[in-house]
Formats: sequence, structure tokens, C-alpha cells
Amino acid sequence: MWSHLVSDVSYAELHTFAERLGVPRRAFERDHYDIPSHRYADAVAAGAVEVSSREVVRLLYGAGLRRPKGRAQPRSS
Repeated sequence: MWSHLVSDVSYAELHTFAERLGVPRRAFERDHYDIPSHRYADAVAAGAVEVSSREVVRLLYGAGLRRPKGRAQPRSS
């Protein structure tokens, strides 16, 4: 089982948070990191907030950070 780690602020914030957790950059996909279930508690303890999948999408769109499948990803992310 996996969780998606996202930011509603910026990709820079997301990458910094993931790095602090020790999550490898290869776990980043379009607009989120895939976090395995055994790391979920670590993410929450570090400040991640649990939200529904519907809320994840709403937050990403609201922040202008949603990258749907098929859309090219900028190299600078």
C-alpha cells in the first residue's frame, strides 16, 4: 500500500520534505512522491497531514501544482 505525499505550496517544499524523510527522488512522479505504508507514520510525525484522495487533488489544483498523466514534466522540478 502506498500514500501520496504532496505539497500545496511548491515543488521545492515537497522535495525538501521528502529529502528530510530520506525518500529518494526516484519516488517522485509528476506531482507527488509515492510513500510506502511502512513510512507513513514517519511522514506524519515529520508534519505531513492526512487528507482524502479527493482533497489531495483539490489542493494540488488550487496551488496550480497538479500534473495530470500525459502532461510533460518540466526538467527543473
